[in-house]
Amino acid sequence: MQHFSDRRNAGTSDEIWFVEHAPVYTLGLNADPAHLLEDSEIEVVRIDRGGQVTYHGPGQLVCYVLLNIKRLGLGVRELVEALETTVIDTVAGYGVEAYARRDAPGVYVAGRKLAAVGLRIRRGCSYHGIAVNLDMDLAPFRRIRPCGYDDLEVTQLAELCEVKDLNRFRADFERRLLARFVG
Repeated sequence: MQHFSDRRNAGTSDEIWFVEHAPVYTLGLNADPAHLLEDSEIEVVRIDRGGQVTYHGPGQLVCYVLLNIKRLGLGVRELVEALETTVIDTVAGYGVEAYARRDAPGVYVAGRKLAAVGLRIRRGCSYHGIAVNLDMDLAPFRRIRPCGYDDLEVTQLAELCEVKDLNRFRADFERRLLARFVG
């Protein structure tokens, strides 16, 4: 992402990447390491996005948005809201009622976090993105203060509905996301 972003120019096409990571804790630029509550065999990586600490692992879909937000006429808040709304709309199609919180970016269901947002904007372009918990081991989240919040519980789609297939969710999410950014 950094390499791609460093070499962009005004004519570079936008890209959206979907990945599933091996287990890793990531700490944002200004993250407090005290949010790692106990030692673990899981690697800890400091990265250049906003936000505090989160966990990525198998069964979680991460969507990286490498967009020229200046060209798209978007501000940072509008991009965050677009990512959140796309998750909310996607899971609504499965009968799950989710919502965003202006004071704590991400997507929530009944007070539990389903998706985390972390972005970096440089020279009018975004990278990093949103991670959606689908069908994963949630235990690593208990070793951290997710996104820097005490007692924040996380959830996953597999606990909320019958949809837990990463490829199905990706196809549904990607269709909505492209409609939002491409038209």
